[in-house]
Amino acid sequence: MALPFARSADFPVDKPGGEPCRNLLADHRCGIHDRLLEGGWRGCVTFDCFGAGQQVSQVTFGGVSWREAPATAPMMYAVLPVMRQLHEMLAHLRDALALEPDEATRHGLTAVADEVSAATDGTPDELLAVDLVAVRSRVGGLLRTVSASARERRRSRHGIPKPPRRVRAGADLVAADLRGQDLRAADLRGALLIAADLRDADLRWADLLGADLRDADLRGARLDGALFLTRPQLAAART
Repeated sequence: MALPFARSADFPVDKPGGEPCRNLLADHRCGIHDRLLEGGWRGCVTFDCFGAGQQVSQVTFGGVSWREAPATAPMMYAVLPVMRQLHEMLAHLRDALALEPDEATRHGLTAVADEVSAATDGTPDELLAVDLVAVRSRVGGLLRTVSASARERRRSRHGIPKPPRRVRAGADLVAADLRGQDLRAADLRGALLIAADLRDADLRWADLLGADLRDADLRGARLDGALFLTRPQLAAART
């Protein structure tokens, strides 16, 4: 209901934000959930709100839906993207804490996680007042520190060679042939890996935060221990 989408490889039709999807049932379920891919609704398969939708509907607005209180709908739709970003950051912060950072970094992660968690419990007005740019900057810096430390430990422990020079954060690796390559502990944050051939590549402990894996071929790839890899990323790839 809340989010817009455009006719593309991910969706078969256009839908403005604030208008119900044509597949939305009266009980809020999806009428074609078991055949989304076959119908061209790939964007739905790869989307994950990280629990933000439930938080907004059940906590922020007390379980009262836009159908029951239409006047609240615009505010609810405005709050959802903010909540999603907060919940995504919380997911990454939990992952970072599990990487055994040093005491100072752990303290920073915990403090920011507490701050973000508290923000998710705010009123609609309080949520819309959150400075997401500032929060993301702080979270991003901490995640970068944790990633560098964790990957360096793995490199030292396992004697991992440096990856090829083109394999780096933010790299344009669209349709790149990376079959069977040793990419352990590589920094691929924000890399464009659309349609890349990663069959049988070793991506253990690689930082994949924000990497675009749409149509990337991950068949046979080692992904155990990959840092900050999310379900939407995997759903967008070929596995």
